[in-house]
Amino acid sequence: MNKIEQTNFLTVPGLGSSGTNHWQTLWEKQYPDNFKRVEQENWDLPVCDAWVAKLSEEINKVKGSVYLVAHSLGCLTVVHWANSFSSEKVKGAFLVAPADVESSRRLSFLEGFDPIPRVKLPFKSIVIASTTDQYATIDRSAEFANEWGSQFINIGKKGHINANSNIGNWDEGQDFLNSFIS
Repeated sequence: MNKIEQTNFLTVPGLGSSGTNHWQTLWEKQYPDNFKRVEQENWDLPVCDAWVAKLSEEINKVKGSVYLVAHSLGCLTVVHWANSFSSEKVKGAFLVAPADVESSRRLSFLEGFDPIPRVKLPFKSIVIASTTDQYATIDRSAEFANEWGSQFINIGKKGHINANSNIGNWDEGQDFLNSFIS
């Protein structure tokens, strides 16, 4: 049974948003009544406080319960939000390829995402990571999962688990999501 069709989700993209071939965008198109994107003011020069405030605003608009489906810097947005805010509406977070802003020189221009909160999340969560992610080692991703109290899944060599990973609609990810929300 596809629980996705009976659940509300907020999609929380990372740096640059998620393009037309990204699994987040494809899921939004496949399930337009279930997935709503958190649209940030500035996708290219992210400021943590602004991204967290926008996420909080969108959570407050949701009627009923919601799961957060985050990718990359979106994962850190969720973790920073949970470190400062709470809402009984949020039932869980599906965190894919969290970016390691503390170790990646590529992400040194980001404002306020470092340090990464090291606290157990107040809702159930899962971290899905790849062994070939250029923005976080598999060991760091596992460390984040442990600190956040998240289930951890290593999906092997899938890069940053984005459009460049050539995973298309990422059916395996939908299977993980269905299991997670069940």
